Amino acid sequence: MITIYKHTETGLSTLTEPTSGCWINVTDPTPQEISRLESLGIPQDYITYPLDLDERSRSERENGELLIVLRIPHFHGREADIPYTTIPLGIIINSRFLMTICKLENDIISEFASGSIRNLETSKHNRFVLRLLLSTAHKYLAYLRDITKVVDALEDQLQLSTRNKEVLELLKYQKSLTYFTTALKSNELMLERLQRSQMFKAFPDDEDLLEDVITENQQAIEMTNIASNILSSMMDAFASIISNNLNTVMKFLASVTIILSLPVLVTSFYGMNVVLPLDQSPQAYLLVLGASFLITLLFVLVFWKKDWL
Repeated sequence: MITIYKHTETGLSTLTEPTSGCWINVTDPTPQEISRLESLGIPQDYITYPLDLDERSRSERENGELLIVLRIPHFHGREADIPYTTIPLGIIINSRFLMTICKLENDIISEFASGSIRNLETSKHNRFVLRLLLSTAHKYLAYLRDITKVVDALEDQLQLSTRNKEVLELLKYQKSLTYFTTALKSNELMLERLQRSQMFKAFPDDEDLLEDVITENQQAIEMTNIASNILSSMMDAFASIISNNLNTVMKFLASVTIILSLPVLVTSFYGMNVVLPLDQSPQAYLLVLGASFLITLLFVLVFWKKDWL
């Protein structure tokens, strides 16, 4: 899908054809749409690179066209095998327009397209790119906070759990943090390359904004590393807790089984067809029942003192 936007006095407007100073947003283009983009002078490789979900972050320039490939966070839903992953976002800049290309719809582009970003001008390509980079860093931080909240909730459930379900949930978010770490470090190298390219030196505000982007990206890297280390240690600790909880349950069940078998053991002697003490006494039933009770009570006290119950 191809959508063309341009900043006007009334805000962000949608166009039918590209014009100078516009923003072209491309999401999962069809072969016909790719051909249309090539007719605008965009190299085919620049269009197909961001559509590869495994593409790494980088920047390159060819015939006046600048390509920036950025790894952005993407939320697949709580029930997904990996709730949070990263996907490539391509940014193509030339003298006429700016283009973004992505395989999947994502929150970052949707926020820009909704017009909720203040003072967003599509004609200022460098400033637009920097705002996009800054929003990406902020989105990483927001998703990291969401992951921390979910992990805290799972921690409360794990303390009394004897199942693997909660540990497997933690493993899902551990995988998400691994994706984040790899993408953020790749983005960091790409940002350093942009900083060395001097393309944002023309305006002091752009240079300051790039410094903010690098700082936010480094903060996201540090938060991801901290969360990943804590989660790894937590998974090891709670695996032991689950094992201990299960051992406690098994110990209790074994103790109850022994206690319940004691009356059966005593009364089974008087079920044998042989001569036994008190077998002629009318009080034999009460005496056997009392003996069974006393023996059972004795074992209950012993087990209680040994903390087996």
